[in-house]
Amino acid sequence: MTDPNTAADMTYARYLDLDRLLSAQAPISDQHDEMLFVIIHQAKELWLKQILHEVALAQRLVRGGDLVPAYKSLARVSRIQAVMTQSWDILATMTPADYLRFRGVLGSSSGFQSDQFRRLETLLGLKDRKFLAFQTDRPEAHAALLAALEAPSLYDDTLAQLAAAGLPVPAEVLNRDVSQPYTPSEAVEAAWLAVYRDTDRWWPLYQLAEKLVDLDDALVTWRHKHVVTVERIIGRRRGTGGTDGVAYLSSTLERRCFPELWSLRTRL
Repeated sequence: MTDPNTAADMTYARYLDLDRLLSAQAPISDQHDEMLFVIIHQAKELWLKQILHEVALAQRLVRGGDLVPAYKSLARVSRIQAVMTQSWDILATMTPADYLRFRGVLGSSSGFQSDQFRRLETLLGLKDRKFLAFQTDRPEAHAALLAALEAPSLYDDTLAQLAAAGLPVPAEVLNRDVSQPYTPSEAVEAAWLAVYRDTDRWWPLYQLAEKLVDLDDALVTWRHKHVVTVERIIGRRRGTGGTDGVAYLSSTLERRCFPELWSLRTRL
């Protein structure tokens, strides 16, 4: 009997498991625009899966001191973030009237609850344990988010490499409780300033820093486009997950994963 999974007999549909993938869209209402809403969000989750895959590799490389190879994965993440941001323009073709015809079927579900997005924030250093509460019905997602919360972030590993290169990163930063949110440090800012003031000497660290800023920049851009799209479609209504909607989303625009990489620019 022929094995359908051998290279000679492999098909495009089997390789991509298209029958399963394309049967995953199951709108609850009979409204035309709900299909777009489902596909946009499922596509974002697929891209988030790839982002997490790339960030995990970059973190392993950085932790091992292989800074230059990490650039590729981080650059790829930035490109994916750009695609995700552009996808809000597709969702914005849905008018408020279109959305309100099926909004009720969403119940209390909300993108606020996305475990992959929260895991990405956590891996980049934005740690907040309250998001664990939204994964109690999904043990694997809960465990993955908890593991990320209790492990060093990409920024923690980057600061360890800053210290390993001989730059003065305080012991209290290097030995901090990594399960807690990161607190900006003037000493860490000073260490990064040394890198930015002598880029030839510290080129690998400088390039890594700029790749991290690219990620942070793209994340803020994504958040901003999210705010604008939500306001365009639902105005200032409360979000389906019980958040304050646009007000909550707007408050996230101030978050920075790598704070000293932003603050040092004022002092250069």
